[in-house]
Amino acid sequence: MDSETRVYNSIMCACSSSLFCEGMMEERMPSRGERTPFPKVFWVANLTEVLERFAYYGIYIPFGIYVTSLGFTETQLGIIQSLFLFVSYLIPVFSGTFADKFGFKKVLIVSYLAYLPSILLLIITETFSGILLTMLSIGLAAGIFKPLIAGTVRVVTDKTNKTLGFGIFYMMVNVGASFGPIIVGKLRVISWHYAFIAAAVGIVLMLLLTIFFYKEPEREIEGITLRKKFADIGIALTDIKFFFFLVILGLFFWLPFWAFFNLIAMYVERNLDTARLYLSVKSVTWTGFADFFSHVDEEGVRRITGEMLGHTGYMIVFFQLLVSWIAEKFKAIPTFLSGLLIAAVGLVVIGLANISPPAWVFFGILLFAIGEMISSPRIQEYITWLAPKEKAGLYMGSNFLAIMIGAFLSGFTYTTLYGIFQKIGLPEFVWYVLAAHLILGIIVIFFYMRTGRELKEQEE
Repeated sequence: MDSETRVYNSIMCACSSSLFCEGMMEERMPSRGERTPFPKVFWVANLTEVLERFAYYGIYIPFGIYVTSLGFTETQLGIIQSLFLFVSYLIPVFSGTFADKFGFKKVLIVSYLAYLPSILLLIITETFSGILLTMLSIGLAAGIFKPLIAGTVRVVTDKTNKTLGFGIFYMMVNVGASFGPIIVGKLRVISWHYAFIAAAVGIVLMLLLTIFFYKEPEREIEGITLRKKFADIGIALTDIKFFFFLVILGLFFWLPFWAFFNLIAMYVERNLDTARLYLSVKSVTWTGFADFFSHVDEEGVRRITGEMLGHTGYMIVFFQLLVSWIAEKFKAIPTFLSGLLIAAVGLVVIGLANISPPAWVFFGILLFAIGEMISSPRIQEYITWLAPKEKAGLYMGSNFLAIMIGAFLSGFTYTTLYGIFQKIGLPEFVWYVLAAHLILGIIVIFFYMRTGRELKEQEE
C-alpha cells in the first residue's frame, strides 16, 4: 500500500469507527486513468457529513461559553462535557453493528430523529439536568451517525479510488467542523436560539437528503453480532502490552487533546482581550475579513468571537497533507512524540497570550494544530500496523477505548481545573498544566517503549 493511502487511512480511523478499517492493507493504487468513478451515493453521503459536523461542532465548540453564560460552574460544565463525549464514542460500537443488520439508510434516519428534537430542546431547557439530558441525547445521535458515512465511503470505493475517496471524506469532516463554529458563532451573539435553530436546520437538510437521494449501497452483510464484536475486542485486549499502551494513550494523548477543545473557545472569549485580537486580525488582513470573524458588543466595541478560534479544522484542511508527507519519512513513535512536544509548546503559548500580546494565541493554536496533525494520524497508523493483516480492523476497533478514556476524563479534570484557576485570577495556568501533562506523557511513552514493551509493527 502506498504511503499516501496509509496516511489517509490512519487519518480516517482517527475520525470514525473501525467499520471501514478492515481491508486497509491492500496493494498500491492503480494509475489515475484506471480509477473507478464515485457513485451518486458517495457525494450524498459526504454532503450529509458536512452538515452533521456543522451541527455537531457548531454546538460543541461554543458550548462552554453557553453553559457558563447561564450561570453554571465550570465543574458542572465539565460533567456535561465528559458524559457527552463518553456517549459519543461509546455508541459507534453498537451503531455499526445495527447498520450492518438493518441498513445504513434506516439507521441514518434514526440518528436524525434523535438529533433534531435534542437540538431543539436546547432552545427551551436551561436547567442543569435538562441540558445534561439533552446533550446526552445529542451524543447518542452523533454516536449513531459517526461510523455510517465512513462505512458508506468504505463500501462504495475500491482499490482504484479509496485513497481519493477517504481524502474527500476527511476534507468534508473538517469543512463542516470549521464552518459550524463560524456560522453558529455569528448567530449566537444575536441569540443562542438562532444558533440552535441553525444547527437544527442542518439536521433537517440531512434528513431530506437521506430520504430522497441516499440509496442503500450494495454490500455483503457480515452479520456480526454485538456479542461477537465485544468478544473480538476482548481478544485484542488480551495482549497486555497493547492494552496498557491504549490506557497510556487515553491518559496522555486523548485526555489533553479533548481538554483543548473543551476549553479553547471559552478561554478566548472570557480571558483574552478580544478587541485587541480584532485589531491584530484587521492589521494583517482587511476590514471585511476581520469583521466576519468578530462581533460588536453592548458597548459598541468590535471583538473577535471566541469560537472562531476554538478549533483546528481549517488548519487541517490546508496543512494536513503537507504535514503528513513530512511526518511519514520518520519512525512512528519518535514522530508521534515530536508531535506531542510541538502541541505542548503551543499550549504554553496559548497561556502566555493572557499575560502578553493576545495575538500570541493564533501562534499557539497553530502549533497545537501542527502537533495534532503530526501525532494523531501517526499513532492511528502505528496501531493499525501493529496487527496482522486480518486483524487490522480488530485492533482499530479496540482503539476506541483509548479515545473514550481521554474524552471521559477531560471535562472532569481540566474544565474543573480551569474553573479553579479562573477563580484565583490565573486562568492561563490551566494551559501550563496541560502542557506539563503532555510532557509527562512523552516521558511515560518513551520509557514504556525503552523497557522492552515496544510493540512491533507488521512488515506487510
